[in-house]
Amino acid sequence: MHIAVIGTGYVGLVSGACFAEFGVDVTCVDVDADKIEKLKNGVIPIYEPGLDQLVEKNVKAGRLHFTTDLGTAVSGAEVVFLAVGTPPKEDGSPDMSYYQQAALDVAKAMNGYKVLVTKSTVPVGTGKWLRDFVSANLETATDFGVASNPEFLREGAAIEDFMRPDRVVIGSNEQRAIEVMKELYRPLYLIETPIVITSLEAAELIKYAANAFLATKITFINEIANLCDAIGCDVHDVARGMGMDNRIGRKFLHPGPGYGGSCFPKDTRALTTVADQFGVETRIVDAVILANDLQRQAMIPKIEKLVGDLEGKQIGVLGLSFKPETDDMRESPAIEIVHGMIERGASVRAFDPVAMEESRHYINGVEYAADEYDAIKDADAMVIVTEWNQFRALDMDRVKSLLRSPKIADLRNVYEPEDMRELGFEYVGVGR
Repeated sequence: MHIAVIGTGYVGLVSGACFAEFGVDVTCVDVDADKIEKLKNGVIPIYEPGLDQLVEKNVKAGRLHFTTDLGTAVSGAEVVFLAVGTPPKEDGSPDMSYYQQAALDVAKAMNGYKVLVTKSTVPVGTGKWLRDFVSANLETATDFGVASNPEFLREGAAIEDFMRPDRVVIGSNEQRAIEVMKELYRPLYLIETPIVITSLEAAELIKYAANAFLATKITFINEIANLCDAIGCDVHDVARGMGMDNRIGRKFLHPGPGYGGSCFPKDTRALTTVADQFGVETRIVDAVILANDLQRQAMIPKIEKLVGDLEGKQIGVLGLSFKPETDDMRESPAIEIVHGMIERGASVRAFDPVAMEESRHYINGVEYAADEYDAIKDADAMVIVTEWNQFRALDMDRVKSLLRSPKIADLRNVYEPEDMRELGFEYVGVGR
């Protein structure tokens, strides 16, 4: 099977490389000629563990191609994925301009039956719009299918998520399109991956609903953590006791400075926008968005309680990306936390294993360190913002000798409070 993937961002590039690994002939398309040239030369524009090797392997095998020529890619494809960005606008609704332009370009390149598949996260009703829009802009009359195939890739584990997913969602109102999509995903039948067949509209809503629910779990345990701080008990005990209930589950019950990234903030806001358009209130999701904003703000008083007035203080920050194993800085809690400390007069020296270059586009006034120990040298406190593995087993004797005062604000609960206090550190976590 030959497919085209329009957009070589995170979703498009990972999906294209993984489909190629299945043995599919894949052509990835992007309007950015510089990005395409770099991809042809093996330069990957995003950090995702294992992606560079996967791309290199499938390019060498002749199954993965990169081009700016959308027309040729579409004309030779049986399935065309639209995987362009839909970034949030100021009102929280997704900016659909890139998607609409891609749809127009695809319509003009149609030369026979193809299934047009939305991989981008889009508002409910986009699939219906796509059919009407492409039909109105065809230069050569032809039948085509429309489907929605939302992605559920975790940054840092995207390849594993694609190759061994919890489920594959295929939304379409046309049996022929469904059969083509089932054939494309046939390699996953061997590992008995559930294939969920729904209407177009249900598939579009599933992505928003899933991310909003996960954001709700994170926000809920953060509020419980704040209560634990006030009571004086350990949120990890509470989370463990909750998570053993199979109706609740253990995942996403990890307190911290709030969720971030490219999906949860955007998709929760987009879901409320969709609901507004249909005249439906989303009181829970609205509260989640507000509570997450407040959680980030609550980290500054936590640090101030540890070190006192931040004016003139030197703070060493470990971790800047919104989560480990990615350089993604979009909506990272570190942005607000670092800026908050700087606004209160602190000097911040930070280290992140992969996100420092990207962070320059998001954070002003921070000094970057050579490594985690360089970041905390002569600092009045060490603040852990992202739980990279290399921060989980620091040489604490060395940490203590480097810090001006032995104080740790562990915003990801990487360490055990009792252990740190026995080593002579003043320690604060989240809900501990």
